[in-house]
Amino acid sequence: MKRDSETLREDALKIWHAGVAAVQPARLISESVAVAGKSLWLGDQEIDFDSIKRIIVVGAGKAGAAMALALEGALGEQVLRDKSVAGWVNVPADCLLPTKVIHLHAARPAGVNEPAEEGIVGTGEILSLVANLDSDDLCICLLSGGGSALLPAPIEGLSLLEKRDLIRTISAGGGNIQQLNAVRRELSRVKGGGLARVCRAGQTVSLILSDVLGDDLETIASGPTVLREPTPELAIQVLYDLGIQDHPSAQKAIQLLKHLPVETHPLNSSCSVSNLIIGNNATAVDAAGCEAERLGYSHAMISAREPEGAAEEVAAHFAEMAVTMRGEDGPDCLISGGEPTVRLCPADERGLGGRNQQLALAMLEAIDDWQGLCLVAGGTDGEDGPTDAAGALVNEPIAARARELGLDPRAYVKRNDAYHFFAEVNGLLKTGPTQTNVCDLRVLTVDR
Repeated sequence: MKRDSETLREDALKIWHAGVAAVQPARLISESVAVAGKSLWLGDQEIDFDSIKRIIVVGAGKAGAAMALALEGALGEQVLRDKSVAGWVNVPADCLLPTKVIHLHAARPAGVNEPAEEGIVGTGEILSLVANLDSDDLCICLLSGGGSALLPAPIEGLSLLEKRDLIRTISAGGGNIQQLNAVRRELSRVKGGGLARVCRAGQTVSLILSDVLGDDLETIASGPTVLREPTPELAIQVLYDLGIQDHPSAQKAIQLLKHLPVETHPLNSSCSVSNLIIGNNATAVDAAGCEAERLGYSHAMISAREPEGAAEEVAAHFAEMAVTMRGEDGPDCLISGGEPTVRLCPADERGLGGRNQQLALAMLEAIDDWQGLCLVAGGTDGEDGPTDAAGALVNEPIAARARELGLDPRAYVKRNDAYHFFAEVNGLLKTGPTQTNVCDLRVLTVDR
């Protein structure tokens, strides 16, 4: 089948959006939560309604609002009433939805994926709420990507400003999500099992939408309901591995980590804690593959299970695969999920962009001839770095437009300024908040 550049573009976007649609909370919650007679099913776990007095819902994440709304629908009006369902979920300011009984709290401004004072207030409410539950109550925790920034509760001796500065320093140093969370969960009263330790419900069940490759429960939202032994020495090692140990915020963190108090507040022995992953990056990749097949493509799919490395390195590998696919028989659509890293240049040289835009621009630079190729790279949450774009799109017309304008991709890549490059050539992928978050999704469509 012969496909022109417009068809390749339309198909790549359809495939990408199909992947995002598959990880919408409305779909995932309905598949994981069910009321059947006198039983509540949470995944494979059956809970007798007669054994619980109240259901309290807490949580945080970019998908938190949609998860809360979907949970209310799955429980139904009678359960909401009979079990006095209530709760508090921290979400970004632009993700508020009209829930009935679960309060949604704007815990940070839109487009600013960092902890804020509003988040500290909301986290305090959550901790107070779960600490006052009883053994015959059920606590349902809704967690998704972005939860770490939305659940700030720094340990004593560390200010929000200092923790925020440390997070920025780790990110600028090329730290991946595992390294980032290895540090911030040790410096938090709620992360690393802190929420579970405080909770006094008889049962706590977390429904989790994973934005972490490999679905490490301790890393998703920094694992607030995953009981674990503290590992301050690992957090200190991360700071040294990234070469930022001499930064003022890192020095402060190292001193605090070396003198962390021994945990003296164990989980109530009557409380059982379980964590259920209801969707992840592989879910989106699989659904995108189904759409590619429906559109007549022979597709290959990859969902990374661990950090991918630098965006430029991932782009170089994709470029090789793209050229090979265009010239040989075999798959004519590549669908991949993952999360590369971006090492930022000095702040006084830095432009604007995100890891998907950086990857797309590096791939544009790596391929001279884009005939018969189209790439869509975007964050499934609709946010790519500190921008209003989910990512970027590259095809033959966009590459040609860049040449006409005399834009040098290499210079934009070097100064982390992919956003302004793609704004010039109409290559930005803008979706707004998608109410979900399972890392990044990339789609390459090919015509031979």
